[in-house]
Amino acid sequence: MAATKKAVLGPLVGAVDQGTSSTRFLVFNSKTAELLSHHQVEIKQEFPREGWVEQDPKEILQSVYECIEKTCEKLGQLNIDISNIKAIGVSNQRETTVVWDKLTGEPLYNAVAAPVSPGPSDPVAVVPSGSSVPAAGTSSVWLDLRTQSTVENLSKRIPGNNNFVKSKTGLPLSTYFSAVKLRWLLDNVRKVQKAVEEDRALFGTIDSWLIWSLTGGANGGVHCTDVTNASRTMLFNIHSLEWDKELCEFFEIPMKVLPNVRSSSEIYGLMKISHSLKAGALEGVPISGCLGDQSAALVGQMCFQDGQAKNTYGTGCFLLCNTGRKCVFSEHGLLTTVAYKLGRDKPVYYALEGSVAIAGAVIRWLRDNLGIIQTSEEIEKLAKEVGTSYGCYFVPAFSGLYAPYWEPSARGIICGLTQFTNKCHIAFAALEAVCFQTREILDAMNRDCGIPLSHLQVDGGMTNNKILMQLQADILYIPVVKPSMPETTALGAAMAAGAAEGVGVWSLEPEDLSAVTMERFEPQINAEESEIRYSTWKKAVMKSMGWVTTQSSESGIP
Repeated sequence: MAATKKAVLGPLVGAVDQGTSSTRFLVFNSKTAELLSHHQVEIKQEFPREGWVEQDPKEILQSVYECIEKTCEKLGQLNIDISNIKAIGVSNQRETTVVWDKLTGEPLYNAVAAPVSPGPSDPVAVVPSGSSVPAAGTSSVWLDLRTQSTVENLSKRIPGNNNFVKSKTGLPLSTYFSAVKLRWLLDNVRKVQKAVEEDRALFGTIDSWLIWSLTGGANGGVHCTDVTNASRTMLFNIHSLEWDKELCEFFEIPMKVLPNVRSSSEIYGLMKISHSLKAGALEGVPISGCLGDQSAALVGQMCFQDGQAKNTYGTGCFLLCNTGRKCVFSEHGLLTTVAYKLGRDKPVYYALEGSVAIAGAVIRWLRDNLGIIQTSEEIEKLAKEVGTSYGCYFVPAFSGLYAPYWEPSARGIICGLTQFTNKCHIAFAALEAVCFQTREILDAMNRDCGIPLSHLQVDGGMTNNKILMQLQADILYIPVVKPSMPETTALGAAMAAGAAEGVGVWSLEPEDLSAVTMERFEPQINAEESEIRYSTWKKAVMKSMGWVTTQSSESGIP
């Protein structure tokens, strides 16, 4: 019987997309950016105590192996030759902290997690300058809170002024970032302390743990990270692009445990996974791209110009604006972070980052708390029935207002109600709230970097809601652009891997990136109406403030 002929597609690139709730492996055609196949595995979160969030690093690694193996099987069923996979990129949840034994390859403790909800949900990611702990009312389900006392103790001994950490890292001293998680592990876990004393300990964010393991682990694994992940540790100087000796001394972190910092696009090492029969075909394939998830989405959206911005709509929203080769420090509580460095000899690009705490979460609240919808998808149908909020405004300040207000006393309100208001108007107002909050962050970004946005590029689950996207264009009064291929985070990691020197199967030149098609939403109201609605929203926001005078005044809050 004649052998089945394999489909010829040209070079392919794989991407590991490791998030807080799942792991995926996706394979793209490097010439067309078409997604050919993928597999996803859910991963567990552990809550050993209230306010503690952990994940098992071995489970995360195993999920990567499983996703690679299953995707290779699916490609085989499609008659696609997996030997055409020429490179692999890694995109990962940022800040989550792992310490492991370099001799045995065993984790010394669970991974101490960043936000529980998918990336865009964290309200503490943009703590205002000078603040050291989350605002009052922040729910412990958002992030791991065990490091609060560590942060309080560190904040008492900041040398000079409060800008010591922020001026070097672009980040406020906060429970959210890796340095304080690592400091907690060194203070509280004997196995970690002993391994450091005996020079056996390695530290890394999830990307480091995966790359070390996939390139051989205890048998010659490469201990590295990229500039985007390093910039989220609070130990990395974003100006010199090196681990900062003064910061390591301040946090009392031994520099010998830190990974080597590399660019986001270069060959780090070769795959060594021969124990896995199917995925063993990827043995020797270079791992050559690495980006933190939000940076990966920025690259996947091709935001390579100063002033280009993307917004990822999930439980919350994550906005990144490319500020080019200059660090812009925010006056409005936004973060300064490394956007990408696409090659060893290529320049570094920076970004301003802001988050909206409550986006998709407000839809879930309408479903689970009020019961006015049965599924999240129903909100679009309800909103479509009326096409207006009829003067109703919904400020979802469930645990205070974050950037740009920083008002922990605020609480959620629905105002402008009349006897005519029904659940459809409230549904519409909830969608508008997501858009108004996005505009407030983008306005802050515009004030910080002085580059007015010409359009906003969007991704994430909520972008399937066409009413939401049209509202966003109307409220920003600029076009909103959505790629037809929604996997922008994985695509960004694949692009970085395929473009690496020595791989060279993916061109990042603008004319070669036109294969990705876009859906465009233009403003459909006039500028005056857009401004009136936005100013009314701001009036509603003011009404939400001052509800809580002390933490104890709210029953049910310990």
